[in-house]
Amino acid sequence: MKTFLTSLAAVLGLLSVGLIVKRWPTASVSKSGGGGVFSAPSVDPAAPTERYTNRLIHEKSPYLLQHAHNPVDWYPWGQEAFDKAKKENKPIFLSIGYSTCHWCHVMEKESFENLATAKFLNNHFVAIKVDREQRPDLDNVFMTFVVATTGSGGWPMTVWLTPDLKPIVGGTYFPSEEREGLPSLMSVLVQVSDDWRDHEPDLRQQASDITAKLQAFANQKTAPAVPLDAALLEKEFEKFASRFDAQEGGFGDAPKFPRPVILEFLAHFYARNGASSPQGGQALAMILFTLKKMAAGGIHDQLGGGFHRYATDGIWFVPHFEKMLYDQAQLAVAYTEAYQITHDVIYLSVARDILDYVKKDMTDPEGGFYSAEDADSLPTAASTERSEGAYYVWTNDQVNAVLNPADASLFDFIYGVEQGGNVSSDHGEDFQSKNILFQKHTLAEAAAQFHQSPDQIKQRLNQSRSQLLIARAKRPRPRKDDKIITAWNGLMISAFAKAYEAIGDKADLDAAKEAARFIEEHLYDPGSRTLLRAYDKGPMPTAGFADDYAFLIQGLLDLYDASLDTHWLAWALDLQSSQDRLFWDSTNGGYFNAAADDPNLLLRNKEVEDEAEPAANSIAALNLLRLGRLFDDKTKQQQAEKLLGAFSAQLTEAPGASPQMLVAAAYDLSPSQEVVIAGSADAADGKAMIRETQKLFAPYRTLVLVNGTDSKAFFAQHAPFYNSLPAKEGNATAYVCQNYVCQLPTTDLNTLVESLTR
Repeated sequence: MKTFLTSLAAVLGLLSVGLIVKRWPTASVSKSGGGGVFSAPSVDPAAPTERYTNRLIHEKSPYLLQHAHNPVDWYPWGQEAFDKAKKENKPIFLSIGYSTCHWCHVMEKESFENLATAKFLNNHFVAIKVDREQRPDLDNVFMTFVVATTGSGGWPMTVWLTPDLKPIVGGTYFPSEEREGLPSLMSVLVQVSDDWRDHEPDLRQQASDITAKLQAFANQKTAPAVPLDAALLEKEFEKFASRFDAQEGGFGDAPKFPRPVILEFLAHFYARNGASSPQGGQALAMILFTLKKMAAGGIHDQLGGGFHRYATDGIWFVPHFEKMLYDQAQLAVAYTEAYQITHDVIYLSVARDILDYVKKDMTDPEGGFYSAEDADSLPTAASTERSEGAYYVWTNDQVNAVLNPADASLFDFIYGVEQGGNVSSDHGEDFQSKNILFQKHTLAEAAAQFHQSPDQIKQRLNQSRSQLLIARAKRPRPRKDDKIITAWNGLMISAFAKAYEAIGDKADLDAAKEAARFIEEHLYDPGSRTLLRAYDKGPMPTAGFADDYAFLIQGLLDLYDASLDTHWLAWALDLQSSQDRLFWDSTNGGYFNAAADDPNLLLRNKEVEDEAEPAANSIAALNLLRLGRLFDDKTKQQQAEKLLGAFSAQLTEAPGASPQMLVAAAYDLSPSQEVVIAGSADAADGKAMIRETQKLFAPYRTLVLVNGTDSKAFFAQHAPFYNSLPAKEGNATAYVCQNYVCQLPTTDLNTLVESLTR
C-alpha cells in the first residue's frame, strides 16, 4: 500500500490538511467563535455496571458481536445509519477493526465501554462499526484516506465522515488520555463536534474536495506499459539481497514480519536460475536461513504449531500473539516448497505442524477454515482482564509443575526457559517473569550437554511437549474468530493441496477437498456463478470481492494439480469468467477490488501491493497465465499480459512492493512444461508416474491426467490437444512437453523421472 499511498499523498497534497488535522488538541480544546475553553469530560475508567445491548447484537461478524454490549449506540454499515445521520445532520464516527486486533480491544476497553465517552458519541455522532475482514472494500477506501492524510495507518482505524459518507479526518488508535503525542479520543470527539457545529460548510467542502481528488487519482489513466523482463527480476532480487538480515533472516529491522510473498518470489527466482548459479544459490540460501530462524523463534508456537502474526523485535523472539489463517496458509507453502527443493525434514516438520494446527484448531466440522485466534486471553479462569500472550507464555514454576526435574531441565535448556523469565521489561508488563518458548539450543547441543543421543533427546522432548500441551489446553483459550472467509480459505486450500503433492498424505488432500466443497455448498450461487465473502453460522450477506475470486481460483488450480479431478478445473473456469465480469477494468486493465454495484462506496481501488496477503491482481495475473497455458488459451494469456502491463510502471518504479506480481512476471517469462499422463490413475504405474511428477518443485509445470470418460469429455471441450495423446497398449503413458512440443512417450517410470529432472 505504501507505494500507491505515497504517490497519492503527493498528488493530493493531503498531509496535515484540513481544519481539524491542523488543530487537533493536546490537553484541552480551544473553541473558535464559541466562547472560551471547553475541557473534555473526565474519563471514568470503570466499566459500566449496567449491561447494554446495541444493534450489533443482530450481526454475524464476531468482531461486531464483541461490541454488541458497549454503551455506544453502534450501527452496522448500512442505510439505517446513513438515514439517521442525514436526518439529524450529525457526522459519522466510523470505527474499523477486526476480532483479533489487540489495539482494537484496548480502545474498546478504554473508550467504548466508558459511559462518558459513549454518551458524548451517542449525542453528537452516528457511530458505525465495520469488520475489515467482512468489508475489505470499505477498509481499503478509508485506509487510503487515512494514510494519505496522516502518513501512517493501522487498526483500529478511526474516521469521521459527513452524513453523505465523505471523510473529514481520520487516524488509528486514540487513547483515552493524551500520551506519547497522541490526542485523547475524547478531545478529538469534542473538537470534531465543535467544528461541525461552527464550520459545517467548510468541513463539507473540505470533505468533498478530498473525495474528488481521491476519486480522480483512483480513476486516472494507467501509465504506458513498460516491458517486464529478466533484468527487472534481477533488480528485485538485488534489492531483497541488500535488505536481507544475514544474522537473523528476513528483510529489514524490527518489527519483523514473515512476508511469505518475498519468499515466494525468491523461490521462483531460484527456479529460473538454478542452484548452480550464484544468484540462484543466494536466493535459496536466503529462503532457507529465514525459514530456519523463524521456526526457531518465539513467533513459532513451539508447542501447538502454527505462527503468530509477527515479531515485535528483530530476532523473531517476542511475537504479537494473534494467529491469522492467511499467515498459516502462506507459510505452510513456503516450508513445503523448501522441503521439495532440499528434502530436508526440518522444513517438512514445520510445514506439518502448521497444517496439523489448522486441522486441529482452525477447521469447522463441515470443512471450512476459521479466520484467526486472538492475541489476548485470560491468564486464569478466575481472571477478569485479558493479557497478550497469556495462553502461550510460561513461568519456570509452571514448567516444573508439569515435568519431572530431569525433563524440565532438558526442556528449559532447549527452549530458553529461565527462572526469572526470558523477556526483558522493555516488552511490557504482560510478559514480566514469563518465558516465551524459542529454540535456544539444537538437539545436537542438547545431546552433548545431557550425554544422550539426539534420538533419545528428541523422544524425551516430544514427551515433554505433549505433557505441556495438555496442561496449556486447560488454560482459558484466546477467542477464536470462526468466520470462514472465502479468500483465506482459497489460500489454505492451496497449502493443503501443495502439501499433498510434496508429502503424499491423503489427509491433506481430503482437507483441501472438504474446504472447497464447503465453499461450493455454502458460499457459491451456481445460478449467478457468484461468491459470498464469508460464513459464520450461516452465509453472511456480503458479496465476494476480487480477492475471494482470485485466491479461490488459485486454490482450485492447485487442488486440480493435486487431485487431477476436472471438477475443480471446471469451477475455476466459471469463477474466472465471473471475476472478469464483475471486476475487470476493460479500459485500463486490472481488477477493481469491488464490483460496481455499491452506491455508497466512494472509490473502486485496484490493489497491487503485496503485504500480509498478496494483492488480488497479483494472484489473478498468475491464475490467468496458468489457465492460458493449461488450455493453450491465447485470450487469457493476453489478458494476463494486459494486467501486468497496467501495473508495469509501478512495478519498475517500486518492485519491492509487489513481489507476488513479479512471480507472475517470472512465470510469463519462463518456458512452459506440460506433463500429460494418459491412462488409469488407479493402476500402480499411473500412480507412480503422478507421484514422481507431483513431488518435484517445478512451478512452471502443468500436470494433466487424461483418463476415463469425464476427463476426456472435459478436455475435448476445453483443450482437445490432450486427448490426442493416447495410452500405449493399456499402460499409463507419460508425455513430457515444452510449449506443447512433446518428447517421445514413455511407459517407463525411470525415463519419466530423468526427463522431469533434466
